[in-house]
Amino acid sequence: MDGVESKIIQNPPLKTNKYSLVVQICLRFLATVASFAAAWIMFTSKQSVVLYDIHIDAKYNYSSAFKFFAIANLIASILSVVSMFVAAGILTRNRSDPNKFFYMFLHDLVVMTLVMSACAAATAIGSVGRYGNSHIGWMAICDHFSRFCDRMTISVTLSYFSFVLYLLLTLISATKSRKIQV
Repeated sequence: MDGVESKIIQNPPLKTNKYSLVVQICLRFLATVASFAAAWIMFTSKQSVVLYDIHIDAKYNYSSAFKFFAIANLIASILSVVSMFVAAGILTRNRSDPNKFFYMFLHDLVVMTLVMSACAAATAIGSVGRYGNSHIGWMAICDHFSRFCDRMTISVTLSYFSFVLYLLLTLISATKSRKIQV
């Protein structure tokens, strides 16, 4: 019987749980700021140029991938604010509920996947905008819309940073939900 009992992982000390939750709250705050900044930059990006006496605009909403990117990052930042309150609520209680850690894991996984797909979509369209595609006749536009493309690059970079933070949060949540015994 002693062999079975020694294999059961005991609940970690309360101090370790609090430290882990404080780290999670800090990471969630950084991820929220990065996601919101990426969305804000995308929403406010536009540039107008005159080429061959023709007035041409570049806006994020001309591309469905950029619209998805902006909305996905906004949703991720809103969900992160909600999860910060949940993590703070867990922090104020003395008892760790394994279900809450599991739900935090699922939340982090969904948000990470959403941000990852938004980054992939924006990166694909951004690459075509910057380099073009000579095989199908798409020309690069970033040589004409440099300010717009630079803002898109900053926005996507911030979103990739938030993706890495959400990945770390997912790993932390998975580890915490796995270790806690009922």
